[in-house]
Amino acid sequence: MQNQLFEVALGIAEPWYVNGVDFDAAEKTLTIGVDFVAGTRFPAAGVAGVHPVHDTQIKRLRHLNFFQHECFLEVRTPRVKLPDGRVVQVEPEWFGKLAGFTLLFEALVLAMARQMTFAAVAKLVGLSWHRVHAICSRYVDLALAEADLSTVTAVAIDETSCRRGHNYLTIAADMDERKVVFVTEGKDAKTITHFAEYLAEHKAMPEQVRSVSIDMSPAFIKGVARQLPNARITFDKFHVVAHASAAVDQTRRIEQRTDPSLKGLRWKLLKDRDRLTDEGRADLDALIAQVATKRTPRAWLYRENLRDILERKQINVVSAMLKQWCTNVLRSKVEPMKDVARMIRRHFDGIVAWTQTRQTNGFIEALNGLFQAAKRKARGYTRFATMRTVLFLIAGKLDFTRINPQAA
Repeated sequence: MQNQLFEVALGIAEPWYVNGVDFDAAEKTLTIGVDFVAGTRFPAAGVAGVHPVHDTQIKRLRHLNFFQHECFLEVRTPRVKLPDGRVVQVEPEWFGKLAGFTLLFEALVLAMARQMTFAAVAKLVGLSWHRVHAICSRYVDLALAEADLSTVTAVAIDETSCRRGHNYLTIAADMDERKVVFVTEGKDAKTITHFAEYLAEHKAMPEQVRSVSIDMSPAFIKGVARQLPNARITFDKFHVVAHASAAVDQTRRIEQRTDPSLKGLRWKLLKDRDRLTDEGRADLDALIAQVATKRTPRAWLYRENLRDILERKQINVVSAMLKQWCTNVLRSKVEPMKDVARMIRRHFDGIVAWTQTRQTNGFIEALNGLFQAAKRKARGYTRFATMRTVLFLIAGKLDFTRINPQAA
């Protein structure tokens, strides 16, 4: 009766059955023996028919805990002899994708690893960090091998730091599905080449990509132009405004050397006005009132004007207004903002494209924040393979159910 109860609980069906249960209170483990009916013949992958058992091996699998006790299955696993004389291993369908685990246990680890660091998961399930990482990496690799990118047409590409020093990795995301589709080391033009090759390997072609959102990295611009020939480049509006904000701050720093009244106003100038306190807005308004005599408030007004222009939706209006904005700035004496105007002129078409595509790197920027937080919690990921696995677990929206039906 006890054995039949565990068979039902485990979902084991003929020809498999539970042949014994051993509970060790001292070690806090439950070991369940699983066998198959004598005389059973088994199918083998890629070979027609069913085949006789040649010999057996005992395999020990970690399963879901039995209350607070670790549970293991000890399975007498057959090897069958094929018509051509070969002997191959046959495993039940509930064996995991990594040796030593059941599918249900692997599904539990995957679910936890999407929300927690590998170290935290390892501590909860009683495994080493390396075993948790091995399970997650195996599933990510299997899911990516089956990835279908045939519908990808709009892409955002950005880089993030992965180790101390000048070590970066590049992330590409499908903007329609809001998911990461590609990760590689580096941040040069070759990363775009690798992405184009990856598309070709996963039921897609580089020519199908119609829109790409990137920052103003010359390497990315060069790579997209060469490898994604039909893609219209969009420069994220928020990157453009960020450059203008940096120019405002630089203007303040320069003018502050001769005007101490500007001290303490940095964040009031950089924050959105509607996010300031009443006192902060009053201080800002007092400074803006001195626009005729000070360059810092002039720089602030240029930035706000730029922000308003980029919010418009008529491309011809934005184009005309942006050209006039650049002309006005270049005629002014606000030197840091002149650099922004020159940058806009160099990348004019990509900046204006924002008006129509409204495509930003916001999703990847948010992902970057999550990834950096995960790194800090885990005291840093040092290997690219680990970082790649973590990024896909966090934001890859990978479908593991085709690999493991329990990983829903």
